[in-house]
Amino acid sequence: MRKLILFPAVLALTSGPALAAEGPFFSLGNTDFVVLVSFIVFIGILFYFKVPTLIGGLLDKRAIAIRSELDEARALREEAQSLLASYERKQKEVQEQADRIVAQARDEAAAVATQAKADLEKSIGRRIAAAEDQIASAEAAAIKEVRDRAVVIAIGAARDVIAKQMTAADGNKLIDDGIDVVDAKLH
Repeated sequence: MRKLILFPAVLALTSGPALAAEGPFFSLGNTDFVVLVSFIVFIGILFYFKVPTLIGGLLDKRAIAIRSELDEARALREEAQSLLASYERKQKEVQEQADRIVAQARDEAAAVATQAKADLEKSIGRRIAAAEDQIASAEAAAIKEVRDRAVVIAIGAARDVIAKQMTAADGNKLIDDGIDVVDAKLH
């Protein structure tokens, strides 16, 4: 650092314009000499109070602070990247879980639909069987009613035929025969 400051001072002393002033160079009447002396005194005061060391120390402190801030920023960036990767993994896991849930729900819906279809077919089968039973029962009832009606009509017709063809003596004989049959069966 001292070499950097002494070099311009030596150049100032040996330069041409400094020697171009009128009169002797080393007199207080020469403004160039007064400026040179003032500059050298100023530089000396700076060195006496160790200003270059202080400035260097401040610059070093600032460099250390900047370096620490950069390290902290780098650490924060790495932490943010790891946090982002963690969230991306979690998001991927949640998406996979949601896909599994949707697939499971579709499977369950298909199973429920299949079961409902089978239940509906069974229900329709039961209703058809019940309807067929009702039809058979109604048919049997109708047949029985027709038979009963036919029997009633046949009995009525037989009575009319027998009443027209039978005499009182034949009727008494039939009554006596019927009593004998009942008496034989009861004893």
